[in-house]
Amino acid sequence: MKKYYGQECYVQSAGVKNDMEIDGFSIAVCQELGVELSRHRTRSFHEMEEWGDDLSGFDLVIALSPASQHRALDLTRWYHLDVEYWPIIDPTGLGSRREEKLVAYRLARDQIGKQLIQRFGPPTRKG
Repeated sequence: MKKYYGQECYVQSAGVKNDMEIDGFSIAVCQELGVELSRHRTRSFHEMEEWGDDLSGFDLVIALSPASQHRALDLTRWYHLDVEYWPIIDPTGLGSRREEKLVAYRLARDQIGKQLIQRFGPPTRKG
C-alpha cells in the first residue's frame, strides 16, 4: 500500500494470530518490487489494542483470508468499520521446490497489487 500510495493514509497490517515470523518467501518476492518486509513483525488485532491502537480510528479492514474476515466482522460489533474480503490465494502450501514456491508467492503478491489498484485507483507514487 505504501509503495503505491505513500503516506496518503494510515495503514496497519494485522492478522488473526501473531505467532509467526514473516515468511521468507514473502520477504523475497516483495523485495523484488523494492518493498522491505524483513523488519516487519506480525501482530494480531488483540495485540494492536493492547499496544494502544484505537481500532475505532480505522475506516476499513481488508481481510485476505476467511479467518481474518470473520475476526474483522466480529470487530464491527464494537467499532464502525467497513470490512472487505479479498480472496487471495494462500501460497504457503503450494509448490515443492523453491522456484515453484516463489511463483506461488508472486501470484499472491500480484493479486494483492491488482486488488489495491482496483479498490484505490492507480498508484500515486512512482517506484
